Amino acid sequence: MSSLWPELERVLGEVQKPARYIGCEDGMTVPDHHPGAVAWLLLYPDTYEIGLPNQGLQILYEILNERPDAVAERSYAPWTDLAEVLRREGLPLFSVDTHRAARDFDVLAFNLSAELVYTNVLECLDLAGIPIRTAHRTDDDPLVLVGGHCAYNPEPVADFVDAAVLGDGEEVVGEITEMLAAWKTEGGGTRVDLHRRLATITGVYVPSLYEVTFGDGRLHGVRASSEAVEVVEKRTVADLADWPYPKQQLVPLTEVVHDRLNVEVFRGCTRGCRFCQAGMITRPVRERPAAQVRTMVAEGLKRTGYDEVALTSLSTADFSGIEQVVAETVADDACGQVSVSLPSLRVDAFTVGIAAEIQKARRTGLTFAPEAGSWRMRQVINKLIREEDLYAAVESAYSQGWRRVKLYFLTGLPTETDQDTLGILEMARRCVEVGRQHLRNPSVTVSVGGFVPKPFTPFQWFGQNTEAELRRKVGVLRDELKRDTKGYRGVQLKWHDPRATAIEGLLSRGDRRVGAVVEDVWRSGGVFQEWSEHFSLELWTAALERHGLTLEEMVYRHRTEDEAFAWDHLSAGLHRDFLWQDWRDALEAVGLEDCRWTPCYDCGACTGYGIEHVVASATPPAGGSQGTGQDLANGGEVPVLLTARPEQRQPVPAGGG
Repeated sequence: MSSLWPELERVLGEVQKPARYIGCEDGMTVPDHHPGAVAWLLLYPDTYEIGLPNQGLQILYEILNERPDAVAERSYAPWTDLAEVLRREGLPLFSVDTHRAARDFDVLAFNLSAELVYTNVLECLDLAGIPIRTAHRTDDDPLVLVGGHCAYNPEPVADFVDAAVLGDGEEVVGEITEMLAAWKTEGGGTRVDLHRRLATITGVYVPSLYEVTFGDGRLHGVRASSEAVEVVEKRTVADLADWPYPKQQLVPLTEVVHDRLNVEVFRGCTRGCRFCQAGMITRPVRERPAAQVRTMVAEGLKRTGYDEVALTSLSTADFSGIEQVVAETVADDACGQVSVSLPSLRVDAFTVGIAAEIQKARRTGLTFAPEAGSWRMRQVINKLIREEDLYAAVESAYSQGWRRVKLYFLTGLPTETDQDTLGILEMARRCVEVGRQHLRNPSVTVSVGGFVPKPFTPFQWFGQNTEAELRRKVGVLRDELKRDTKGYRGVQLKWHDPRATAIEGLLSRGDRRVGAVVEDVWRSGGVFQEWSEHFSLELWTAALERHGLTLEEMVYRHRTEDEAFAWDHLSAGLHRDFLWQDWRDALEAVGLEDCRWTPCYDCGACTGYGIEHVVASATPPAGGSQGTGQDLANGGEVPVLLTARPEQRQPVPAGGG
């Protein structure tokens, strides 16, 4: 393997942002490639600015480079200007660490965090000089793997990948490395034999070993061959304390998104929001010990020189002892003045105490996610935030000096009416009124995204709103703002492009037939489809028509209870009957409390972890509809073990809001 740097240096002056491609970050590893090491190229199929902060990629980068039998480097999707230069000059895709050609690695592993990057995966493979379809690769071509949340339905990219990894990657990358190292020592074999070996590793799905059947224009099922398991189970790291990564977070030389120290405080969520795939597939909740969080924060700040740290999770304010962690971080003189960002805030867990601690340093932005504009809709989606919870959280922020708050909502949710939609603006208006009690000109930015049903959620049976209907609902909000500009003074509205939402829906629940559409769009020039300046709905609809598919059939129709899903042969640890009952409860607007404070709903996620359900108290703490683990940390009741069947569900009473 030799570095391509001399050739790259000559042409990088022709591109907009050459700093994307030079590496040299603080924390970068220069690996020692040797015959006994399995060489991994970890790829994020978006620009460097988007991909570098990704924690999943950085964690695996460190873990692999600590192993004596592995080396790992990184690559990101080249922007269109560099892609053009590479093709013109006959240069391949390369790593940013040592600028080695991508096809010189044993494994190309893509992190799939969003569906619209799928065409970028094909672009990266083509630039690397690797056949985009697995069936066309030789025994000498690198393995192509995918992981991340989108890997829970990898069927739209199944024809392009050798395997998909479900769940947490910390342990499974080591097992794949050991298998490949042994394979190399033994002298290798055919690609088919390698696929069979991969399929023996728990959490690894090898599409070539499964047969997909169709009839009457619909998927009938996915059946395993004799060399594969019927159902591929996800991987779950039981104890985050065993994996205190990243220890050497990369510090870029150029501007990137989320340019700060990031420390993960827990994985999983017990809130049970029915729209949220991340909350469902990452169960059960696993907290990092508070002492380890403090150590990772203190050491990370000293090493990187950052003055801002983000404590990341799906609901950071739920972390046990969060106020103490924030207070100690802000008060640590060794790190200078430090800002603490809590990117995922539940309004019913955000307190004046947390606000007061955060504001001692530079105030970062605050984003709350009520998700729906009425109490009825929040019961439908099981986001059990009452309006008084939101207004209390907003008052906590404004009283501590914040001037701007962002509220995130979804539109196109099941059973949604225009009255529910208009409730979004009413909540925003009342938040501004709360702010005026403390400030002269408070502002609230409302961000509205179109809802996309995801696999392994109760809403996987829901027929997504059409692109035209989502545009109409955004129009309802815009018209209301124009009608009463004085009444909504201080309220700003932003929205996600409904056209992109339609294609996200196609790729989210699509089956293996969609792969031909992805390839067609890529061959038609459709790269960086997650970027508004490059997205083209026309490319997608034309490709669908050429392959005999429609958005109406693939995206917009409701599914029946017994309909085959493209992911039925994969498992996120959740019982299908649990998800179906939760879907029925949603249609009845029956909300279910956080399972930390109720008998177990038997979703299936905790099976095999020595507990079925552990809660901090048999009832929610006084003063709130839902409690947090902090009540236990502050001397609450001793944990109790509770189990129950789904028929013991206890719905939230009607009313509120």
